[in-house]
Amino acid sequence: MISAATLALPGTALASEAGDESGNTILVIGKSDGYLTIDSATATKTDTPLIDVPQTISAVTREQIEDQAHRSLADVLRYVPGVTIGQGEGNRDQITLRGQNTTADFFLDGVRDDIQYFRNLYNIERVEVLKGPYALIFGRGGGGGIVNRVQKTPSTDRFFMGGEVSINTFGAWEVAADVNAPIAEGAAFRLNAFYEKLNNHRDFFDGERYAVNPYIAFELAPGWKAGISYEYVHDDRVTDRGIPSLNGEPLPGHRDTFFGVPDVNRTGLEAHIVKARLDGELAEGLNWSTTLLYGDYDKYYTNVYANGAATGINGTVALSGYTDPTTRQNFLAQSNLVAAVDFGGLANKILLGVEYGDQGSTNQRRDAALSNGTLDLSNIVYPTVTFPAISRNRTSDVEFFSAYAQDQISFGAHVDLVVGLRYDRFQIKGIDIQDGNRPFGRKDEKWSPRIGLILKPQENVSIYGSYSQSFLPRSGDQFLTLSTSDEDLAPEKFTNYEVGAKWDIRPDLNVTLALFQLDRTNATTPNPANPATSIVAGKTRTHGAELAVTGQVFPGWQISGGYTYQDAKLRGNEFVRLGQVPKHQFALWNRYDFNPSVGFGLGVIHQSSQFAANRTSATTTRLPGFTRVDAAFFYTMNDTVEFQVNVENVFDETYYADAHNNNNITPGAPINGRFTARMRF
Repeated sequence: MISAATLALPGTALASEAGDESGNTILVIGKSDGYLTIDSATATKTDTPLIDVPQTISAVTREQIEDQAHRSLADVLRYVPGVTIGQGEGNRDQITLRGQNTTADFFLDGVRDDIQYFRNLYNIERVEVLKGPYALIFGRGGGGGIVNRVQKTPSTDRFFMGGEVSINTFGAWEVAADVNAPIAEGAAFRLNAFYEKLNNHRDFFDGERYAVNPYIAFELAPGWKAGISYEYVHDDRVTDRGIPSLNGEPLPGHRDTFFGVPDVNRTGLEAHIVKARLDGELAEGLNWSTTLLYGDYDKYYTNVYANGAATGINGTVALSGYTDPTTRQNFLAQSNLVAAVDFGGLANKILLGVEYGDQGSTNQRRDAALSNGTLDLSNIVYPTVTFPAISRNRTSDVEFFSAYAQDQISFGAHVDLVVGLRYDRFQIKGIDIQDGNRPFGRKDEKWSPRIGLILKPQENVSIYGSYSQSFLPRSGDQFLTLSTSDEDLAPEKFTNYEVGAKWDIRPDLNVTLALFQLDRTNATTPNPANPATSIVAGKTRTHGAELAVTGQVFPGWQISGGYTYQDAKLRGNEFVRLGQVPKHQFALWNRYDFNPSVGFGLGVIHQSSQFAANRTSATTTRLPGFTRVDAAFFYTMNDTVEFQVNVENVFDETYYADAHNNNNITPGAPINGRFTARMRF
């Protein structure tokens, strides 16, 4: 049952239980216990314990998000094994999963959330990372995996209101509120909202963001439930693309130096997102669900950045810039039928589903004209900037349709089989206005299989092997890369082979181990003879191993994290290493409660060295390895009031957190602290 404390979000220590199926949440979103997620519908679109899913899944619960005082999706994912954070050119979430870089493989309650922006956490119950190709469930893309945010939902349990206030040592601050109210028999309303003033250690950086999310859910009839959610998002901040390199390493001595132009570098988003969901029981063992999402996104992005290596610590750096606004309207619909049936004495859980989407986008890029294209680091004078020249002006419309089927077959207590197949039809049509209103387009039809075998020597142990595929159309993950040179090239293909084991040591403690190999074929690169065209570059391969542990070690001690080894390279030319893939990655977060009032948190992130971009020459920039230690102190005054202090980078390590390319590198923040106060009623 959902407790009163559970509902007092944000900030309660039991927040992750809000989706417990045994409670009064109207729309089920899965089950969690502390830091451990027990089951989820995301990986299979059916309610399945994670121990029975034949692929690697990491989940970060609301409780862990709050304990670590995370304010961004990137902060959450830094503690997830196998995920590398990209800089995103200072305007978006961007990650690398199993050697595959993406700006679009993000989802909200299993529905595509693919425009480039910084995603919020204020209304999120859980963040799930599914690793390896997942085209059967999610369609195109997702070559290395996907990230799914699970939204908070209303509960009929009781009325509550909660809130938090936090401030950090850079001067950034935030307020958030969460109110839930039963409004009638079988109906409830929930409102989440927040405002955040942004600041950090970097020169000239500032910004603000705020959002509001009302959500109503109700029972239409016995067995039939519906929910409608609206979210408004506003984000405005300085575009910061970090520092350049020097002699193949990040430029030292300029941790805070801004390589843009103050009052010019700016990025932001205004979004309206409406989501409706209907779940119903057609008959015993036969359930139907439909989700509709409409999103209207208006994004601006203006930036000046370091466009080459520095000539010296106090030398000069070439600058360049552009403005790149984008609008997008997404209409997405998916419908699923799940049947639990017996055939020949075998238990089957059959999924049949369809998905349709229409995504219209406009994008115009103007290149910058700088009064001085060189920044002198010994005497910094920022240039004046105009944007007179249009270099790209496109409109596009993407329409896709998918149909898929999956069967989860139980051969008794010890053997399960998951098998499925998806058909995708992806069509893009557009006008290249800059190229004389040239029409462009392409249609792809692809089949994506997945098969997994699970052996269960005992109920709390599974050993599995799986095979899955995905694809990425030539238009790329943001529909911008389709050109006359690659319109006729086949989509990129991703194939994943994985074996692993999952062990529920206790119901509240899980350990997983996986070995994987992910092959990417039909990858393209600029043609050396004509960089305006593309050629097929060949194949890449990422192989590795991952060990993860999540849950309660013993009463009072919770833990989440793991170790990942990855080797990512171009097949046939091992000199070419894939960028932003450290061979060794370790992240571990602990919370220990000494008594009901006092607790302590300790986290460690370690990454070995990595290349800022694909290593194609001896001068490719290498980011040095680092180890960062974080800590936290928790004090619960009573059932209503909690206080929390988080310290990031306790030992003030100098490190480089992420990069976009050889000369856009983000320095890690120095030691800093955040104070948070929470109340719930």
